[in-house]
Amino acid sequence: MDSSSSVSCLKKKRFGLDRCLSGTKAAGLLADNQAVKKHIYIYSPSGAVRDKAAFKRGVLRLQSLGHEVEVDPDALTSYQRFAGDDQTRLAAIHRAAASGADVALVSRGGYGLTRILPGIRYKAIAKAIERGTQFVGISDFTAFQLAVLAKTGCQTWAGPALCEGFGVGGKPPGVGDGDQTVEGRPDEIMEDCFNDMLTGQGEGAGWRQHRQGPTDGPLKAKVKDTFGIKGASLWGGNLTLLSSLLGTPYFPDIKGGILFLEDVGEHPYRIERLLTHLLLAGVLSKQKAIVMGQFTDFTLNTHDKGFKLQSVFEWLRQQTKTPVLTNLPFGHVATRVLLPVGAKTDLLVEGRDALLFWGHHG
Repeated sequence: MDSSSSVSCLKKKRFGLDRCLSGTKAAGLLADNQAVKKHIYIYSPSGAVRDKAAFKRGVLRLQSLGHEVEVDPDALTSYQRFAGDDQTRLAAIHRAAASGADVALVSRGGYGLTRILPGIRYKAIAKAIERGTQFVGISDFTAFQLAVLAKTGCQTWAGPALCEGFGVGGKPPGVGDGDQTVEGRPDEIMEDCFNDMLTGQGEGAGWRQHRQGPTDGPLKAKVKDTFGIKGASLWGGNLTLLSSLLGTPYFPDIKGGILFLEDVGEHPYRIERLLTHLLLAGVLSKQKAIVMGQFTDFTLNTHDKGFKLQSVFEWLRQQTKTPVLTNLPFGHVATRVLLPVGAKTDLLVEGRDALLFWGHHG
């Protein structure tokens, strides 16, 4: 894709208009997401499922879209805060890999994957991916994704989990007395991007960055407004999980990559501390771009005295020559794109508009 066509496409695909660059819609293959029928395996490698109703809604939603849904026998198991003890959850991962499913989708995030990383049979995961199984998840699943990337180089997908993605409040269409309200349905853009992944038609994601506010004094950084990056490895995920793996065999050694980050429930000063860890360890300087997703569910207080999330990004821009982008529609939010972790990806930035594009890489 040449730069002129990229810029033209970018202007049409910014966040707020059409976040998911889709070949599926252009080909006329979507009819209320009913055109694609896949085998989806649901398993729980992290925290115990707390919201059983959301789990059921998620399964029904996927079934209503025409998919065959297979639920792991231990998907609803509970041990302490986990979805079963360590061996139970390892077995669930390996059953997902052996299932032959088109998609292995986690039920939820939470905590628990880092403690079982040494027990994962990575060759079996790689073989499953080679056979066509797409491993999809978010949050705690970052630990699995980075470990798989470090150990095998294989691609996985950062996207929804069953409960918070497809199991949001309301009833799936055709279930019970009437359709869901718009507020109760899974996010349309997330579902479109999920469908694009299923069909192999997803090409990329475009969005609009936050507008830079008034200067924060000496920390105001000049942002490079127009640039492009070609063929960089896209990687990242939850900032807390990613930072915790630094220095272990499960942290990918990516040079010249595009690093995307998100987090939930972390105050901006904690986010800055985690970013500083990556900065001082030399991780950020090795990247071609740092793309900030959504950082949600934190509360500022009077003690902050103007220190906020934007302050963190402005400070970081002063510390590294690597471009820092903001507002990628990915994280613990309803509207999110799916991102191929480990894929060769291009990045094009023009002003506040940004485009990640992986569709033309084999």
